Amino acid sequence: MAIEQTLAIIKPDAVKQKHIGNIIAKIEAAQFNIQQAFMLQLAQEEAAEFYHIHAEKPFFNDLTSFMSSGPVMVMILEKENAIADWRALMGATNPKEADADTIRALYAQSIDENAVHGSDSPETAFEEITFFFEADESLDLEELLDEAETSS
Repeated sequence: MAIEQTLAIIKPDAVKQKHIGNIIAKIEAAQFNIQQAFMLQLAQEEAAEFYHIHAEKPFFNDLTSFMSSGPVMVMILEKENAIADWRALMGATNPKEADADTIRALYAQSIDENAVHGSDSPETAFEEITFFFEADESLDLEELLDEAETSS
């Protein structure tokens, strides 16, 4: 299996509750490599652009308000099977349904304030990573795009 990259975001609720260190410890314990990371505060327009696929859904305005309500940490995670493994480590979107010891079971406040975000496919990973990160030697965007196209 090939090495994959995925985008991970520690959301404003988890940042505010000071769970960044705990979440990163779980990421590292799961053998992910953190290729790049930084913190920022999204403007509501940026959050709307990032979550554009949900624009027609009733929760869109609440989502973009929440994601622009405080700082977030964005990361590129890398390992074999990174997308599926990160989604498993995150747990179900609703923390009440998340398996024990997943990030959302441990740190999410609710289905809306659910601590973390992760890409759901190679195509999405490519789009999301390039939304936040510019191409450089440590981020092989061409390879990631090739993987996204082959999995379609």
